[in-house]
Amino acid sequence: MKLSVYNTIIEIMHKHNSRDCLPLIVKEFPDFSISTIGSIYAQDYQKKMRKTHHIHYNPMKMEMYYEQYLEGVQNKERHILLKIANGIELSPALLARMILERYLSSTKYGGENPPRSYVTKLMKDNTLINDPMLASEIHECLVSDDHYGPHVDNIKQSIGHEHECKLNRILDSLNLAYIGEDQMRTRGFDKTPDVKLEVPFSVDGHVINWIESKASFGDEYSHRGYLKDQFWSYWNRFGPGMVIYWFGFIEELDTDREKGIILSDNFPENIVRMNPIMK
Repeated sequence: MKLSVYNTIIEIMHKHNSRDCLPLIVKEFPDFSISTIGSIYAQDYQKKMRKTHHIHYNPMKMEMYYEQYLEGVQNKERHILLKIANGIELSPALLARMILERYLSSTKYGGENPPRSYVTKLMKDNTLINDPMLASEIHECLVSDDHYGPHVDNIKQSIGHEHECKLNRILDSLNLAYIGEDQMRTRGFDKTPDVKLEVPFSVDGHVINWIESKASFGDEYSHRGYLKDQFWSYWNRFGPGMVIYWFGFIEELDTDREKGIILSDNFPENIVRMNPIMK
């Protein structure tokens, strides 16, 4: 996807400010799947949450949101947290966690912050929350949030695993020998790609020693982070390799081919195998 097309898609999303625009975008840009457009929308939404994080996560704001929730409970309202989240344009799951932390602080920890691990445990299993009303409100936020929360994390993990299996099936069908992350860790490697080829192949003249599978769209923010935290580490340990962004990527980001990292949106058909017989 060209950067200009990506920017146009983002503009449409900002104009509508709702996932309802995704089918409209797919209709206007039929070359891209709903999965690609959905991934772009999710990444843009998360950028927005990061930018506004400091606005919501300060003691005064958090106390105000908690008081609004308590007032709604007193008035026997329903969908209290969802209404607050929509009003302040904050992820329902993030607000739910915020309110849960404030509730635990006031009822269980004497004004101190509760342990993050305990909050996470209650977010994953709302039946452990002693207040039935709060448990119901938090559950409603989690099932209504398409971008944050334990349910979304499980879905993302499942999709990621599905595409890793897809990559493995392709390699198996081509009779390409490889080892996975678990095998690499047993050999002492800490940062590992999804696949390390036992015998490299080449794509367009570029040698490929490893492959990383990403079940997402490759935008500038995510790709820059992956380069810093993962890809260059793989390159340093295993040599040149390939990243597959299964939902596409901004073409202008594919600038490190000569350095040893190429980008693709599928498994290439034009691979050249190493032939040890030839000299």
